Amino acid sequence: MDNLVIRELRVEDAGDVSRIYGSIVKNNEKIDFKRILNEQSKSSGMASFVAEVNGKVVGYLISYRLSGGFGIDRSAWIALVGVDPKFMDQGIGKGLAEEAFRFYREKGINNIYTTVEWDSTDMLQFFKALGFDRSEFVNLRKVIE
Repeated sequence: MDNLVIRELRVEDAGDVSRIYGSIVKNNEKIDFKRILNEQSKSSGMASFVAEVNGKVVGYLISYRLSGGFGIDRSAWIALVGVDPKFMDQGIGKGLAEEAFRFYREKGINNIYTTVEWDSTDMLQFFKALGFDRSEFVNLRKVIE
């Protein structure tokens, strides 16, 4: 895509990220993206980006670095990725991921992880196409009431 620009995510992008997230998830769940992006802006070494087409934010990727977690010296985790449905299948998600990979490669971080719902075939295919495979981790959950 010729007019695609990928840049660092900023706090003021929270509204666009929320809009894109809502168009993908289509539920009433409200995430405080302003708080999340505010916390991200205070942390160094995070690779979070937005994709713009003609100055409009059409995609985002939020990731973070983890040191000493789960027995791995240094790793990165992709927490959220989303592309406006009108702009899907145009390489925007791939471009965002490749920018994060470049960032972490320069920091000497070689292990990048993410979590995908087992029945989310579109996201599984997306990450498989990027070279992701099963890891040595098993996701566990405890609900605290």
